[in-house]
Amino acid sequence: MRISLNGWGWRHAARRDWAVRDVSLTVEPGERVLLLGASGSGKSTLLHALAGVLGGSDEGDEAGSLLIDGRHPTRLRGQIGLVLQDPQASVVLARVGDDVAFGLENRGVPRDEIWPRVREALDTVGLDLPLDHSTSALSGGQQQRLAIAGALAMRTPVLLLDEPTANLDPDGITEVRDAVAAIGHDTTLIVVEHRVDTWADVVDRVIVLGRGGGLLADGPPARVFAEHRDTLLDAGVWVPGADLPDLGIPAPPNNREALLVADDLVIGYAPGKPVRSNIDLSLPAAVSTVITGHNGAGKSTLALTLAGLMPRLDGTIRVAESLQPPPRRRRFGRTPQPHNPATWRSTDLITRIGTVFQHPEHQFVAPTVRDELAVGLRALDWDQPSVTARVDELLELLHLTRLAAANPFSLSGGEKRRLSVGTVLATSPQLIFLDEPTFGQDRRTWIDLVRLIGEILREGRAVVSVTHDAAYLDALGQQRIHLAEEVPA
Repeated sequence: MRISLNGWGWRHAARRDWAVRDVSLTVEPGERVLLLGASGSGKSTLLHALAGVLGGSDEGDEAGSLLIDGRHPTRLRGQIGLVLQDPQASVVLARVGDDVAFGLENRGVPRDEIWPRVREALDTVGLDLPLDHSTSALSGGQQQRLAIAGALAMRTPVLLLDEPTANLDPDGITEVRDAVAAIGHDTTLIVVEHRVDTWADVVDRVIVLGRGGGLLADGPPARVFAEHRDTLLDAGVWVPGADLPDLGIPAPPNNREALLVADDLVIGYAPGKPVRSNIDLSLPAAVSTVITGHNGAGKSTLALTLAGLMPRLDGTIRVAESLQPPPRRRRFGRTPQPHNPATWRSTDLITRIGTVFQHPEHQFVAPTVRDELAVGLRALDWDQPSVTARVDELLELLHLTRLAAANPFSLSGGEKRRLSVGTVLATSPQLIFLDEPTFGQDRRTWIDLVRLIGEILREGRAVVSVTHDAAYLDALGQQRIHLAEEVPA
């Protein structure tokens, strides 16, 4: 299928600025394209337009033309495969096998072809689970593999992948990349990804969107990265082989107070069904700790348990006296225990232990970006001038000033992630948990985020990150907690 754009652009409803504009290009059938650009440059919007799911005039304004084989994409639904940036949004059925089969059934694929294709797709992405495994029990990385399996099983003539490896462990990245590389050249492939090194050898063309509209570069990968290197770096694109600047991460202190200690900890979502057992760890002040492990190993579950948002199944968690809230009276049938954050009130947690969820949308509660950053401050009864000053500071720091009046749910994936980090930083907790903090970040916002964490460490606070990001591990892996593949029964 031939894709043609002529001066195309899109502006979301109630937005002043265009998400993407003045894009003119042609993608020939069978081409493999890596679509790059700064966070918020409109990459996901363009993919949604190609898939025909942007909506009508009531959802935004369209300029120019976008045609696939001479037809508008809205007339080709079912023939364009799309893996969304948020894989959770792609899960529609309760069981893994049924979810992959859903698209095939809707396209009327014969029953005797469906299940072999389902199993083949799951094997291809390395999701080794029973077909009746519950989709609600999948980790974020497993959901990502499931979404990709569903798209591969469809065997559509056009396949669009939006950050397909963002939450995958190293083995998963390799499996997914190799699976996509093995797709025949009768399929047109467009991949949006910040992991340029992963895809540079798979694609035959790189297209870079400019933040203000149009294209910054277009051509074979080697030529684009050589001829436009400085321009791309200035725009925040990850250019293969480009070194990172000094990130200013302070060395961990010699005498480090343990802000939280866990002994013989058992974690999980239901009694009698542990995700992991026998966990012993200590989280020192002024130290960056990273939690690593394969998809489904329990990294997010561990972070949520340590942060006081999930009850432990067994073992002990104790926080340092310096972090403990004052004794509280019994409330709602429960007496808060100063040493156990799972029993604390929300107002006690907000200034002591902060958490950024794996899915940013799960913590948004306000109608605008500015109001979202102010939620915690208002809960602490800050006066309005102080709230305004702190929010303005965070907006500038996180490159969100131009989006202050936007709805948080309308942001790009990278912008949502920065906003979710900002909501936690607003109240300056002493212990901060970040789940995949660099998801969707371009080179510039990644550097700013890592430097911000360096400043937090310099203030004596502790940061614990769940991540698969190798560069982040190199920069901030001062203490590493690796959850091995063997999960106790």
